[in-house]
Amino acid sequence: MNLLLVGGSGLVGTAVTPYLQQHHNLRVLDLNPPRHDDIEFIQGSITDPDTVREALDGMDGFITMAMKGGQGGHDRHHTMDQVIDNYTVNCLGHHVLLLTAFEMGVTRGIYTGTMSVHNRHRTWYPSEEEVPLDGPNVYGLTKGLTERICQYFAREYDMNLLVYRITGPCNRAMYIDRIKHPPGDPKLYYTDEEDMAEAYLAGLRFLDQPGKGRCEVFFISGDEDREEMNMAKARMLLGWEPEARKKLGI
Repeated sequence: MNLLLVGGSGLVGTAVTPYLQQHHNLRVLDLNPPRHDDIEFIQGSITDPDTVREALDGMDGFITMAMKGGQGGHDRHHTMDQVIDNYTVNCLGHHVLLLTAFEMGVTRGIYTGTMSVHNRHRTWYPSEEEVPLDGPNVYGLTKGLTERICQYFAREYDMNLLVYRITGPCNRAMYIDRIKHPPGDPKLYYTDEEDMAEAYLAGLRFLDQPGKGRCEVFFISGDEDREEMNMAKARMLLGWEPEARKKLGI
């Protein structure tokens, strides 16, 4: 697949690129160049229709990793700058991307969301559909609104889209350090780069199935013992579950 990574120069994109490269031809759209020098790169913003159109040309699918001003889902405080940044990138930018993708016949994609769409004071998340989108700050609010935008494009434009609510994304060095030396409260389940990459690869295989107009939401977390999140849906539909701690022996 020719695959566009939107925001692919950030933490998540940089971490998963080597894994995705083994299976797909990659192009990155970002304000900043990717850290891997063997990746095709288009510089620009997700909010610019012309740049998005250039980036999607010749692509078969996309993964969006663009975000601005991330916050945890524990308190409601946010600044006016965070309001502007989050609505611009999360809502406007993704609407521009999805409408442009539809116009160009690119109808498959994965949106990287966040568990911060929920109030994170919970201790148990029973299912993706059951837990309300009640994140208290503007980051969680707008990421939740973007999930609604994805549902809208699946319903009205027959696009096939996946939403991944990821928690604690880490590259390998960060993951090992945080498992061995937890930062403390509030407790967070970290997700290793290989587990994230395998989730994306599994999602792309899932999107290859026949059908149209589908939007599925998944919890994606390194919570291997399911202490906090029920990830049965990802296991059943994607054949994915986190395995990093077991593989690394930590």
